[in-house]
Amino acid sequence: MPRMVVGLGNPGPRYENTRHNAGFMAVDLLGVSLRESYWKDESVAKVSVVRLDGDDVVLVKPQTYMNLSGAAVSKLARAYAVEPADIIIVHDDLDIPEETLRVKRGGGHGGHNGLRSLTEALGTGDYLRVRIGIGRPPGRQDAAEFVLEPMRAHTAEKLAELVSHAAQAVLHVLERGVDSAMREYNAG
Repeated sequence: MPRMVVGLGNPGPRYENTRHNAGFMAVDLLGVSLRESYWKDESVAKVSVVRLDGDDVVLVKPQTYMNLSGAAVSKLARAYAVEPADIIIVHDDLDIPEETLRVKRGGGHGGHNGLRSLTEALGTGDYLRVRIGIGRPPGRQDAAEFVLEPMRAHTAEKLAELVSHAAQAVLHVLERGVDSAMREYNAG
């Protein structure tokens, strides 16, 4: 049974070192640990198919802007015959404190435009999520500016550590299921 892991982010070098690309970063790390050999361009996305315990896992990094990522994911889910319940979305989340990770099954978009696009394109919010907490912007800083600004070295280091945990959480979901991952990663 094929499964899909989608990292949300924005394409291009301008966004590489931003909080909004935490999903891309996690899927890149997951790809390394699953020995992905190459990324191909397919359906306006970077795609790599790897094997885990005899099953295909389709790694996806949509190359549209995040708020339009649903169309690419929906098209790829149909092409690889992956049901929404077998899709894991990895994304940044303003509503979770910085340096916190949460694994979740289903739910609403919570104002996250990438999730809104996915839910509309898939026709359901019944997909799994690995949520990387980036916290709220300081003071009166605009949320869009906060997630898209380049990070300072210290912030990037802290996020890199959390992104590594997110990649491990995805692997945990793939190997042992979402309930086990929620017990392991949602504690504390």
